Amino acid sequence: MSYISVIDLKTQYSTSAGIVHAVDGVSFSLEKGESIGIAGESACGKSTLGLSMMRTLQGGKIISGDILLEEKSIIKVSESEFAKNYRWKEISMVFQGAMNSLDPVFTVEYQFHEILKQHRYTGDYNKRIVEAISSVGLDSAVLKKFPHELSGGMKQRIVIAIALLLNPKFVIADEPTTALDLLVQAQIINLLKKLKKDGMSFMLITHDLAIISEIAEKIGVMYGGKMVEFGSSSEVYKDPKHPYTQGLLQSIPSLKENKKPGYIKGNPPPLINPTQGCRFYDRCPHVMEKCKKEPPKIKTNSGYVLCWLYE
Repeated sequence: MSYISVIDLKTQYSTSAGIVHAVDGVSFSLEKGESIGIAGESACGKSTLGLSMMRTLQGGKIISGDILLEEKSIIKVSESEFAKNYRWKEISMVFQGAMNSLDPVFTVEYQFHEILKQHRYTGDYNKRIVEAISSVGLDSAVLKKFPHELSGGMKQRIVIAIALLLNPKFVIADEPTTALDLLVQAQIINLLKKLKKDGMSFMLITHDLAIISEIAEKIGVMYGGKMVEFGSSSEVYKDPKHPYTQGLLQSIPSLKENKKPGYIKGNPPPLINPTQGCRFYDRCPHVMEKCKKEPPKIKTNSGYVLCWLYE
């Protein structure tokens, strides 16, 4: 039995220019304790996928598909039931640019208290807050400080602690190391690895494939709103199937080989009224005439790939 399953999920935004197909038929599943890394270029639908799972879309709407948590749909339940039983309690999220989400006029402690109060937490507030702060490697002294008195790394740890406050089993981390220097990035990665070792499952959204390799057992590669490849980390890294995945991996500089990193020519496709067929058609080095048709989902050893090359 899968712990969490996303089934043919479609999420769209309505704009004056047309419908944005931000997430278009995405599917994957995870067992309990497993984590997944979602990789891809900017504006490929990674963050919208996370927001859809949290049901916190601003201006967007889930059109079809389902999300199952322990075999129960979290899309079909009412908003009030989802807020009461699932959001932050079973599944939580560290939002992109989360450091800026802390209110500058209140202490860290006050903001933790507000969250517990909002969710009608019945336990000891102070004990739970100290536990959450300690779990991310911070001293309780930071609770008396205002956000402007903290470094970027400390603020990032605090928003991670907020996500963990109500003991969720699954945490979506959207670009948790963006805008941090390399040393602080390493500290955050080590923190995520520690939390995972303690039993937490993650969905890590990032541009950095190296980070995913350290944390996640599964990888989903998104392009143009679709998950073009999904599988185990070992298979995707050692034997990438989709030409886009191959291009991403070739773009990573290597210390072992004396060659220039590769790059993918062209621009990502527009998500407003996208053309039929493979979304990677205009940039693919292996493009064929039949790629103008919707690509089949081909089963791999640990997942699938959307590509005509393996028909």
